Amino acid sequence: MRTACRCRAYPTPEQAALLNRTFGCVRLVWNKTLSERNHRYFTSGARTSYRQTDATLTEWKRTADLAFLSEVSAVPLQQTLRHQHTAFQNLFAGRARRPRFKSCAGRQSAHYTRTAFRLRNGTLTLAKTSTPLQFVWSFGVDVTELDPTMVVVSRDPDGRWYVTFAVDTEAPTPAEPAGHAVGVDLGLTDFLVTSDGDRVANPQHLARKARNLARYQRRLARCQRGSSNRRKAKAKVARAHRKIRNARQDFLHRSTTALVRSADTIAIEDLNVAGMVHNRPLARSISDAGWGEFRRQLEYKCARAGRTLVVIDRWYPSSKACSSCGHLFAELKLSARHWTCPSCRTRHDRDLNAAKNILAAGRAAARGDSGDACRADVRRQGSSLPRSAMKQETHAVRRSR
Repeated sequence: MRTACRCRAYPTPEQAALLNRTFGCVRLVWNKTLSERNHRYFTSGARTSYRQTDATLTEWKRTADLAFLSEVSAVPLQQTLRHQHTAFQNLFAGRARRPRFKSCAGRQSAHYTRTAFRLRNGTLTLAKTSTPLQFVWSFGVDVTELDPTMVVVSRDPDGRWYVTFAVDTEAPTPAEPAGHAVGVDLGLTDFLVTSDGDRVANPQHLARKARNLARYQRRLARCQRGSSNRRKAKAKVARAHRKIRNARQDFLHRSTTALVRSADTIAIEDLNVAGMVHNRPLARSISDAGWGEFRRQLEYKCARAGRTLVVIDRWYPSSKACSSCGHLFAELKLSARHWTCPSCRTRHDRDLNAAKNILAAGRAAARGDSGDACRADVRRQGSSLPRSAMKQETHAVRRSR
C-alpha cells in the first residue's frame, strides 16, 4: 500500500525562488491546458488525450512567449497534465466535478517523480537545484532507508513550506479483535454519540477562534491592495486558518483512532453533507464539524486495521424508530431531543436511540454481506405513511434488530 510522510521544509532563498517559479509554471500549464480543453469540448464535443496535451506543452516551450517553461524541471509540468487528465476521466465517469482553474492565492505544489529528485543518506536534492533541500524528519522510520516513489513540495498561504514523501509499504498487520460493535450518530451539540452511551462534545474550533479571525480579516480589508501591509495581514489570516485546521484534524484523528481501536464493527450514517450546508443557519457549524473528513479517516483506518465499517443509507429512520420495540413515527421534529415511545413507554434520548438503531441496522447489513450500505427499511424522512405501511416498516426494523 502507499502511504505519505509530510514534514516541514526550509528552502534557501535561491531554492525558494526556483520553487516559486516552478509553482507559477505549473499553474500556468494547468490553466492554459484547462482553457483549451474546455474550449475544444464545448465547441466540437471532442475530448483531449494526455498525449495531445503533452505535445502541446512541447510546442509552448518552443515559442518565445513561453520559453521560460524550460527553465524549471519538466517533471512537475508533465505531472500536472497527468493530474488534469485523471480529473477529466473522473468527471466523465461521474465520480467528480469539473476541474477548476488554479489560483496563486491558495496552496501551491509541485510533484517530482523518481527521475526528478535524489534522496541519499537523508539528503534530498531536486531537479534544477545544486544544493540539498533542508527538511525536518520526525517519524519513527530511518530517513536513510526511505525509498519514496514521489516527492511533493508545497507552500501554504501562510508561507510555510512542506515536503511530502510518497512511499510504498507493506500492508499493516490487522489489529487484535476487540469483540465489540458500535453504532455512531453524528451531531452538532455532541459531535458523536455511540450506542454504548459515550458522548464526545463538539469542540467548535471555528467558533472559538471566530473573534480573532474576524479581527484579522477586518485588518486585511483595510489594507491597500498590493502593499506590504496587506501581504502581512493576509499571512496572519492564513495562519489563523491553519491553527483551526490543525486543531480540527487532531480532534478527528483522535476520535477515529479511538473508535477503530475499540470496536471490530463500526456503523455510521451516510450523511448528505453537501446538501446540509445549504441550510444557512447551520452551514458554518456543519462545515466546522468535519463529518466528511471523519468518515474518510474511518474508512482508511478501518481498512488498515482490518475492521468493518458499515455505512447505513441516509434515508434509514434511525431517529424515528424506537430501539426497544421498533415503533416508528411518521413525523418527529428536530427540536424533540427526548421522546417517549407510545408503544412501550420507553423514554429515549434522540441521539442515543439513533446510535442504537444504526448499530442494529449495521449488524443486519454485516450479516447480509452488504458491506457498504443498508438498503433495508428505506423511506424519505418527513413523509406521512399509512397505517399499513407503518406496520410493515415497524416489523422490518424489529427484524433488523
